[in-house]
Amino acid sequence: MEELRQAIIDGLPDHAAQVARRAVEQGIEPAQALDQACVPGMDYVGQRFGCHEMYLPDVMAASEAMKAAVAVLEPEMRRRGSERKTRGTVVLGTVKGDIHEIGKSLVAIMLSAAGFQVHDLGVSVATEAFAAKIREVDADIVGVSALLTTTMTVQRNVVESLDREGLRPRVKIMVGGAPVTRRWADEIGADGYAKNASEAVTLARDFMAAKLGACR
Repeated sequence: MEELRQAIIDGLPDHAAQVARRAVEQGIEPAQALDQACVPGMDYVGQRFGCHEMYLPDVMAASEAMKAAVAVLEPEMRRRGSERKTRGTVVLGTVKGDIHEIGKSLVAIMLSAAGFQVHDLGVSVATEAFAAKIREVDADIVGVSALLTTTMTVQRNVVESLDREGLRPRVKIMVGGAPVTRRWADEIGADGYAKNASEAVTLARDFMAAKLGACR
């Protein structure tokens, strides 16, 4: 397990796939390899990225290694009649008028690695498109990104749109982006704020833990 985790951290796709195959041959449950090696490996990379101790190329390389391992483990899970447990469904997008993608895509990568089903709407997303996608995929969480002071105000429009559509009771809203702050998130009525991809994963996990706890 530690070798697979380290292959993810080091961003070595071929090695990650090789170790994943060996784990399966040794009788390790694929879900166990994912949850106890791959996800912790990506978590570590995300945390180091958040501390500026790893950089975007490191995250992208780790993501490729994660994909290589998942490409081995998920088919084996299906062969055994099981599927990877989804932690929750997330809709992501950068607001209308803003074409910045890297930060939002990084959040998508990290959430996917953590076991969330992610629907990435892309950039310059029309306000009403968020609500439509939330309904289509029955999302638990929506992430709304803005990288400019001139476009962050559109995040308020999205929050108000989801209020009007009656979606707030079923979906949590998290906002992020360079000019965005916790104070701004509170001001516009978002449920949470994440300053980087690692915090977005933590926030999404907290949302789902609270939701599942409320359902018990």
